[in-house]
Amino acid sequence: MSVYKSLLTSLALFATVILPVQPQTSPESLAEGKSLYDVNCANCHGDAGEGAKKAGFEISIIAERGGIQPPDLTDSDWDHGSTDAEIFKVVKEGIPAGMMPSLNGRLSDSQIENVVAYLRSLASSPNDVNSPVSTATDTSEITLELEDYFEMPITGDMSTDRVSGVLARGSIMIDEPGDKQRFFLNDLTGPLYILDKQTKELTTYLNFAGLFPNFTAGFGYAAGMLNFVFDPEYEQNGIFYTLHMENVADTEGSATPKAGVVSGLNLEGYELTEPIAKPETVQDTRFARELVIVEWKDEEIGNTTFEGSAREVFRLFVPGLFHPFNEITFNPVAKAGDADWRVMYLGIGDAGTGERPGPMRMHAQRLDTYQGKVLRIIPMLNEHTTTSTISENGQYRIPNDNPFVSVEGARKEIWAYGLRNPHRLTWYIDPDQPSDPVLLAFNIGLVSWETVAIIKKGANYGYPLREGNLAMSEGNGMSPIPADDTIPILLSDTDTIGIVKPTYTVIKYPHAPGGGDAIANGFVYTGTRHKALQGTIVFGDITTGHIWYAKIKDVLAAEDGDPQTFAPIIELKTNLRELSEETYRKRGGGSEGLPGRGAIAGAGRLDIRLAQDSEGELYVITKGDGMIRKFGSIK
Repeated sequence: MSVYKSLLTSLALFATVILPVQPQTSPESLAEGKSLYDVNCANCHGDAGEGAKKAGFEISIIAERGGIQPPDLTDSDWDHGSTDAEIFKVVKEGIPAGMMPSLNGRLSDSQIENVVAYLRSLASSPNDVNSPVSTATDTSEITLELEDYFEMPITGDMSTDRVSGVLARGSIMIDEPGDKQRFFLNDLTGPLYILDKQTKELTTYLNFAGLFPNFTAGFGYAAGMLNFVFDPEYEQNGIFYTLHMENVADTEGSATPKAGVVSGLNLEGYELTEPIAKPETVQDTRFARELVIVEWKDEEIGNTTFEGSAREVFRLFVPGLFHPFNEITFNPVAKAGDADWRVMYLGIGDAGTGERPGPMRMHAQRLDTYQGKVLRIIPMLNEHTTTSTISENGQYRIPNDNPFVSVEGARKEIWAYGLRNPHRLTWYIDPDQPSDPVLLAFNIGLVSWETVAIIKKGANYGYPLREGNLAMSEGNGMSPIPADDTIPILLSDTDTIGIVKPTYTVIKYPHAPGGGDAIANGFVYTGTRHKALQGTIVFGDITTGHIWYAKIKDVLAAEDGDPQTFAPIIELKTNLRELSEETYRKRGGGSEGLPGRGAIAGAGRLDIRLAQDSEGELYVITKGDGMIRKFGSIK
């Protein structure tokens, strides 16, 4: 199969693999093969197997990593061997290094044989077989109307149809604590805005792009001004926290914020902290980044300018461009005196290590790394002084009740681990148990599944040995969970300290049509406008723009220890793609359709995030067209 030439030699070693059954060439088997190809392969290789470039698109994440685009399957250049067995092996096991997923566990061997037969037919008669994909729908789906709410300033590169060509990169919108008349809203390219709800006037409150010399919003999907959260007592003290990315390659001078850029910012006493987990020598600085939490104290809240001071709290070295440290959040119901009061939870991705061969692959499992984890820290040094210890950098505290504080060699900040990219965290407050909220992580998958997990103290969610309800091998092949469902507890790349049964996720959807490429965030609906959504958690898929909901009682019930139990999900049907494409063109977008691409989304990424206001009502932020829309009527 003509997939990636660099792997020809290694895959040729498997030329003796024997197909369970020789591919059939009956009209029925070819028709099924085409149908399966259309569902699982066409979004990357083109509808007629002509390859991404001939089909007129590029998959942006492959382009950004410098990889080879999915190639032509209709020519005579079969890079991984031309026997049926070799083609079967590639389809079944995938090419992880080339970002081609395995279909093992998704298709049976006989189905893969029919795909092979269809691939064989492409070179000679690619149009002979016609078998439409099923268009059956779930009759329980309901339709959501979306109302235009705000048009963000254009900050993207409109000359390109890659992901950098989205019109705006807003992703977080939060009500300002207090009178609730203003939203705070970020753009990954640097601005932190204030949006007046009544007048729709937008003001740039801070701009990280000008303030921090090493600030970077380029390379990869998650970069720049990533996140922010208000201190629980912001209304009294004006304190909030931000998370941004800095480039450690090819930088000159100090990373200290530039004086005078923010006229009201007092930088006296601002100190850079040492990067946590930075190796003595960085092998490839081109892809190395540092993620920084800054504590800000605004002395005059309520206006549209910052007047106050700032303090660096946390600086984490990450070894790659993708899936960095992306989330910061506080327990919303904790009160002074509670163990969780002013305790911050951090969602940190695996930096792409789980798809790399060698020791780095297990970073999400290792307790001596920060990748693929949820961390728990106390950013204020004067909180919990008798029940915590000072961090290595001296700028935050670590709670003594974190699960691995007494394990020598483990990172004491770890709360949960074994996640690929828990890039968004949200809380569910049970009215019957309001003092004990549930923390949910929206976790981006690699091969087969996008998932939501209930985060528990000390829990191991299995990645990269598990994904969804399947086991995953080093080659990213998927298989059923073994009877002995335990995995080693890794202290490092060589040391283990026992075994553990993985904790499984409670919501999943596939990397397949009707599913998506990457889970967005979500919220438990607490508003009053939509009775149909009360008692549900609403979430979406980044690239396709699909929006689903699940009943929160089903989500909680799925945490039963059985890896096959998941909450049912129902799609909220929208015309979001049509709206976004039309708005993108009206606003002067640089191509006919939306920029970027996804394996499932195809050409044009909607690039959605959800937001929730203080009244519990929901919004959709679409980066592609730079719009914010509010949930309207539901039918």
